[in-house]
Amino acid sequence: MNILCDVYKSNKKAGLYLYVKQAEGLARVPEALLAQFGTLTVTLSFDLHPTRRMAQQDPAVVLKNLDAHGFHVQLPPAQYQFGNAHE
Repeated sequence: MNILCDVYKSNKKAGLYLYVKQAEGLARVPEALLAQFGTLTVTLSFDLHPTRRMAQQDPAVVLKNLDAHGFHVQLPPAQYQFGNAHE
């Protein structure tokens, strides 16, 4: 299964991205979620398929979320903070 996908970035939080099917756009994304992203900017459009190599996401999970919900959210990577380890 191949899907043309648009990836939007948030202007509110670095590293926060929203994947949608290009054919549907933002139509299935809840308004409350869109509000959390602020102004959206398309950063990438590509052909998504199960064997596509992606740096931070599993393409099978992205495809599943696009089919089930109409969108996929990529959260910023967790950053390890030195000195915060539990003793």
